[in-house]
Parts: sequence; C-alpha cells; structure tokens
Amino acid sequence: MIKIGVVSSVLGALWLGCAATARAQEVVWAVGDAADYTDPAILMASQIVSDQPDRFLYLGDVYPDGTAQDFAERYHTLYGPLKAITWPTPGNHDWANRAMGYYPYWRPRVRRPYYRVRIADWEVLSLNSETRTDESSPQVKWLKKQLDRTTGTCRLAFWHQPRYSPGTVHGNEPRMAPLWNALRRRARLVINAHDHVMVRYKLRDGISQYISGAGGYTLYGTRPDPRVAFAATPTQGALRMVLSPGRASLQFRSAAGTVLDRSSVRCKPLKRAPRQRR
Repeated sequence: MIKIGVVSSVLGALWLGCAATARAQEVVWAVGDAADYTDPAILMASQIVSDQPDRFLYLGDVYPDGTAQDFAERYHTLYGPLKAITWPTPGNHDWANRAMGYYPYWRPRVRRPYYRVRIADWEVLSLNSETRTDESSPQVKWLKKQLDRTTGTCRLAFWHQPRYSPGTVHGNEPRMAPLWNALRRRARLVINAHDHVMVRYKLRDGISQYISGAGGYTLYGTRPDPRVAFAATPTQGALRMVLSPGRASLQFRSAAGTVLDRSSVRCKPLKRAPRQRR
C-alpha cells in the first residue's frame, strides 16, 4: 500500500508549474470520481501530475460527502498540485455541502455554478448537472446565450452526470437532455463522469461523448450498447487530450500508463456571430 502521508509531497515534487495563459496547443486531462485512497487512484494522480498538463478538468465527486475535510484529506492530497490549472464541475456527492467544500476550495477562480473558459482556441463550458437543467432554467438560458455568441464547433462542454451512459449503476440521465440538445452541432466534445467507467461513444448529433469516471473510486460495469465505440471495465484510468486549433487528440490511459484507446476529432474554429438586424 502506498503511504498516503507522502503522496502530497511526492506529487508536489513532480509538478514543476504551468503558465496560466492559453497556448496554441495544450495538454488537458479529465477525470472524475477520483478522490480515493486506493493505490490505483494514487497511481492515476501521480501519472497526471507527472505529465505536467496545461489544464486539468475535474468532473466531480470528492468522496464521501464533498465536505471541507473531504477536499482537504482526499482531493487535495492527490490533486492539490494541479489546483492552479484546474477547472472543476460539481458532482452529486459535492453539491449538498457546496457552501463548506466545493466553493471555498475553488474560490476565487470559481464563483458560479456554471462558467466558460478558453483553452487552446477551444471554448470550454463547465456546466452543472446538480442544479436545474430544464428548458426554462437559468443555466440553459445562459448556455444558449453563450452558444449564440459564436459560430463554429470548437467547443467542449463538461459536467458530472452524463446524458447517455451504458453504465450498470446509473445509465442514461434524461434530465440532462436540455443541455445536450442545446449543444447539438454546436459543440464537438462532451465529457462526463458519474458512472465509474471509461467510455467513448460514436458520433451523435455532431458530438463525441466521453465518460471518464474511473479515476479511483469503486469501478462499475457497462451494458451492451451499439452506440459505444470503446469501453474499458473494470479498469482504473483517465482521459488525456491534446487540444489545438481545429483538432483534438484523445487517449484513455490506465492508471499504469497503458494507452487503452486513441481517437481524434476535428472542429470548425469559433468566430463571432454576425449581429442580427433589428
């Protein structure tokens, strides 16, 4: 068993720092359901930190309850060295205690339940599956407003509970349909967690969907689904991406560093949408 007490210092030594400004090409890792004390979770975190990524997307759930103590003793022990380059979204285990855990930990960088950032000429949207997602919700109205600002498809959206999932524990989540529908043919990548699996779906509505929830907690299985292009269960791992203008290269990697799946997508660069005449 790897000694938990030395994890933070080991990972800190591996991390040499990262500039906050966007680059033409950036390495981005994405994983959720990863804040655990198991050896595979520690190995996964060590691999991500030692890769010295430009950005890190945390897809939610700091176990068991997303409290300040959970963030300090579980999440920060593993992924603290990446805090300055991390863009998170809350999970279902985080939201009830968000006033004590999620928001205090991520402030001042994250102040809203959903937001957008720019990474390597991609618009990256952090959405929130734990608050309202119906058509009349403030979140969906905000999302549509963001989408209407530009034309093109170099857009990545991430949130915790997936619209589609072959996972044996949670599966499809119809409540996420308004988010998905708004992104149809407006985004190229959607990334989720919640089900503790690694899954890549075939192209649907112009979107390539990935589930990267096998970061460290108890692993789940998958059901047969003809829309699934790749699934690895039960295997610990995470999603590594290289984002560049007009393109993304993606790999699922195991906690041991083995490349399990390779894929790539192309997108149309974003341009300011023409103003509509009144």
